[in-house]
Amino acid sequence: MKNFIKFIFLGNYFIGLLAIALSIESNVQLRLPLNSIGYYILLFSITVFYYTYAYIGPLYSKSKNPRNEFYRKNHRFILWSQWLLFIVFALLSIIFLIKNFNSIKQLSSWSWLILFIMLCSAILYYGLLPKSFYKLNLRNTGWLKAFTIGFVWACCANLLSFIVLQVEKGQYRIDPVLLLWLFVKNWMFCTVNAIMFDIKDYAHDSNKELKTFVVRFGLRKTIYFILLPLIIIGLISLVAFATARNYGVITVAINLVPFVLLLMIAWSMLRPRKIMYYLIVIDGLIFLKALCGIAGMQFIHY
Repeated sequence: MKNFIKFIFLGNYFIGLLAIALSIESNVQLRLPLNSIGYYILLFSITVFYYTYAYIGPLYSKSKNPRNEFYRKNHRFILWSQWLLFIVFALLSIIFLIKNFNSIKQLSSWSWLILFIMLCSAILYYGLLPKSFYKLNLRNTGWLKAFTIGFVWACCANLLSFIVLQVEKGQYRIDPVLLLWLFVKNWMFCTVNAIMFDIKDYAHDSNKELKTFVVRFGLRKTIYFILLPLIIIGLISLVAFATARNYGVITVAINLVPFVLLLMIAWSMLRPRKIMYYLIVIDGLIFLKALCGIAGMQFIHY
């Protein structure tokens, strides 16, 4: 069981499930039908492939870093997994394009702009450009890295799923204010999550002179003056928005759970944590947030 847990979390397969969970949460909160199973498989495959890309370089000697050691020991399997994920993604993408070609052509300019920005952010984040564009690698911008990660996740969960739904099942009317609110909420929640992960990489980022929040301000100042204020602002904003929309008390209480836990975990980051704590507990909060968002809609009038 221990090896299975490491396989799921260190192999980034849990991150693929997070992408699906957040997309389902968005559709449920917008009171829209779910996307097709094919889209969710496509989303899972490209998410796992994308996040694993950084760890499939040449083999190294034994490492004290559990994640690097995992990829060293399972190098052959990870390579096969990457090829399988890419083939699944490519095949499903071709099927999707052929099946929905006419609908894709009718997408609005705004939809194409969103897709273009998402693609550019994803490419720049991993530096998938010639060396002449190295300065545009968003991973090397330090403080901007966390906001970029949060932005891509919010686009994927809230905007991409809605665009694909229109392609698959036709036009739907939604509340643009609600969509914007859900987008910003996911953006900030995932950004806080990314800043927490920067705490794990503090020593590595410091040696590379990557000016993340933790490297720039130190651990305590990052927690006290960045993480905690962002989370408290999120809590207040959630209550204010829910009150303005006349959401029920039960719905508000359920949606507050992940924010309260996020606040507690941010406070606990003052002590050193192992990598599995970040992968299971901190990433697990995103999954819990999705579950709470889905469950809360069942009691929206209570």
